[in-house]
Amino acid sequence: MTDNVAVQVKGYMVVFGALLVLTALTVAVSYAHLPTMPAVAVGVAIATVKAALVAMFFMHLNHERRLIYMALILTAVLFLALIGLTLWSEGDHVPGTTFGKW
Repeated sequence: MTDNVAVQVKGYMVVFGALLVLTALTVAVSYAHLPTMPAVAVGVAIATVKAALVAMFFMHLNHERRLIYMALILTAVLFLALIGLTLWSEGDHVPGTTFGKW
């Protein structure tokens, strides 16, 4: 039993180290003064990898059944669809009109 716990703790420590490295990489990218779009893309990519590591190892989703993954995929697709519809409707107004102060 102690060998199994030692292996699990070692795995958690590796994931923790990876999260620390990715956090340092995020800070390094913020100091790189990249243009806005590439900086956002790199930041979102790093955040996605960090979220996947947390979900897979600390939330134990890497040992779940297929139904859990299908629910997660459906949630992600609906989330992206709602964000996409919001951005699409924001761009659908008469040119020259502004929204803000009355």
